[in-house]
Amino acid sequence: MAPIDAEVYRPSVRKRAMGGDPDGKMGGWQQWLEQPQKVWLHNALFQIHYLVGALAGAYVGLMGVTGSLIVYRNELSRWPSIQWLVKLHTTLLAGATGRLVNGVGAASLTLLCLTGAIIWWPGRKHWRRSLTVSWGAHFARINWDLHSALGFWCFLFVLVWGVSGVYFAFPHWFGVLLLLDPGDRVTDQALFWLSALHFGRFDSFTKAVWALMGLVPAALAFTGTFVCCRRVIYKKPPNPASL
Repeated sequence: MAPIDAEVYRPSVRKRAMGGDPDGKMGGWQQWLEQPQKVWLHNALFQIHYLVGALAGAYVGLMGVTGSLIVYRNELSRWPSIQWLVKLHTTLLAGATGRLVNGVGAASLTLLCLTGAIIWWPGRKHWRRSLTVSWGAHFARINWDLHSALGFWCFLFVLVWGVSGVYFAFPHWFGVLLLLDPGDRVTDQALFWLSALHFGRFDSFTKAVWALMGLVPAALAFTGTFVCCRRVIYKKPPNPASL
C-alpha cells in the first residue's frame, strides 16, 4: 500500500483541488457560474437593465402592440385607422422628431435585450428553471418566470427589432460597416435582410408568427413593470425566489 500523504487530506488542499481557494472563496468565473448575483458586473448590468426598462417600458409596449397589428397592413388597407397606426409606429405621429425618438427607443430596446441576455443567467443549479414558467406558483413568481422565459426564447426576435429600428432611424450609422466590407460584398444584402426581418412579410405563416411575436415586447414591458413596482413600491426583491 502506498503511504498516505496527510497533506492531501487537509481541507485547504481539498478546496484547491476542487477549484476553490483555502478561504472557501470562489474565483470570478466560478462565482459567475454558480452565484452570478454576487458578481459586481451582474449587479451593474441589472441596474442598467432596470433603469432603462423603467424609462422605456411604455414605449416598448406601444411599439410591440402597434407592430403586431401592422404586420397585416396590406390586408387591412381598407381600414381608415391602419394608416394612422402605421404613422404611430414609425414616427409617433410627430414626423422627424418622432422618428428620432423611435431611434432612441430602439437603441434602448437593443440595450435591454443585450443586458437582459447577460443577467438572465441564474447559476448552474437554476438555469433550467429559468426556461419555464411555474404556473402553480404565486403571481409574483409567475410574472418573474414569464419575463425570464419570454426573454430567453424570444431573444433573437426582440434583438432584430431593436437593431432594425435603430437602422430605420439612423441609417447613416451603419455606413461604418463598409469599413469592414469595403467592397460591399455582404453589407447591402445584410441590411436588406435586416429590414425584411423587421416586418416578416414573407408569407402567411411568417406574418402570423411575427404578429404573435410582436406581442412579446409588450408582455416583457408589462412583466418588467411589475418587477419594478415590486422593488420600488413594495420594497421587495425583484426575484421572488422564495415564493
